[in-house]
Amino acid sequence: MKKIWSFLISLGLLAAPLANYAAPDDNHGADRLKTCGEVMSDIMDLPDNIPPTLLDKSVCVVVVPSVIKAAFLGGGLYGRGAMSCRGGDNFDGPWSAPSMMRVEGGSFGAQAGVQATDLVLLIMNVRGAESILTSKVKIGGDASAAAGPVGRAAEADTDASMRAEILSYSRARGLFAGVAIVGSTLRQDDDANAEVYGKELSATDIVRGGVVAATPEGQQLISVLEKHSPQPEKPAK
Repeated sequence: MKKIWSFLISLGLLAAPLANYAAPDDNHGADRLKTCGEVMSDIMDLPDNIPPTLLDKSVCVVVVPSVIKAAFLGGGLYGRGAMSCRGGDNFDGPWSAPSMMRVEGGSFGAQAGVQATDLVLLIMNVRGAESILTSKVKIGGDASAAAGPVGRAAEADTDASMRAEILSYSRARGLFAGVAIVGSTLRQDDDANAEVYGKELSATDIVRGGVVAATPEGQQLISVLEKHSPQPEKPAK
């Protein structure tokens, strides 16, 4: 019996840190959208940021602020953010109104304890974008993934960059780098989309259908993307 109580108490102590990180996840969708724009702006202002050539090649960008990494109890991560895609029939037009997204599960490195990290995912081809827009995608399974290179001097056309459907980056404690999040799932956040736009909409409706305009908070993210990548390269299939 003492062993059982000790085990339950230890679980409570381990779970306690998660409560401290729950607040950002409880923010309204509008607040999260605003934070997404701020995070993307901060990252692109870094000396070693996402290479412009890669951003130009991407067809969608997902920004997830304050992703929670929990390395104990088997590891995992959870976060909610937004995705904007290039418009047009071939994903070669202006950046769209953002759809709310969530990422969860998988592994995020070997750090102990809980750590909040900003996450940016570049969707590099049409196939990857269409998969994410229509279903829940397992990163590294349903869609190939790699840690993205950083810096303007980084070699953008590495084998990993050329093959991967998703390139992933993280910013934690002031450090920005490519990071592997294989095993995590990425899917649309239906409840948050309904909250932001006032009605039930799919991610496809928002980023491909043009049925809604970006909110002022969502426009912040679009403005950052348009500033740093106004003209896309022809997207890969």
